[in-house]
Amino acid sequence: MHTVHIYTDGAAKGNPGPGGYGVILEQVGTGYRKEFYEGFRLTTNNRMELLAVIVGLEKLTKPGTSVLVVSDSKYVVDRASKGWVFGGEKKGFKDRKNADLWKRFLKIYRQHKVDFKWIKGHNQHPQNERCDQLAVMASTGPDLHIDAFYEQQGEE
Repeated sequence: MHTVHIYTDGAAKGNPGPGGYGVILEQVGTGYRKEFYEGFRLTTNNRMELLAVIVGLEKLTKPGTSVLVVSDSKYVVDRASKGWVFGGEKKGFKDRKNADLWKRFLKIYRQHKVDFKWIKGHNQHPQNERCDQLAVMASTGPDLHIDAFYEQQGEE
């Protein structure tokens, strides 16, 4: 039984272009629910999808938490749930896109018991729809942050 559900989505206009992520963190059976979002001036959709998962996991305060991450990103869900990210890690993420974020993901991922569930995007799933709204809102906000790694490296 998962004690926390994390719903995530990412968005980018132009890909690359302005982007953002949205996260909903729910503690199962308690009514606790918190939303997080952030926008960036130049990034990609895949980076925002992955960053949303990272931020959601980083918000957890108790190591070993049993978590279900729900995402419409095959990019993130497949690499994590099918173990592909570990193959990239063994090769030092050489020639892998978003290496900075995958390294950050693995650091926090290993602190919890994480399962993933892929859902179809824009399919009337309430939390996914809300995460999409948060991500789009963040990407169009007036105070966009700099995705420094992406802007310096120019890689997806």
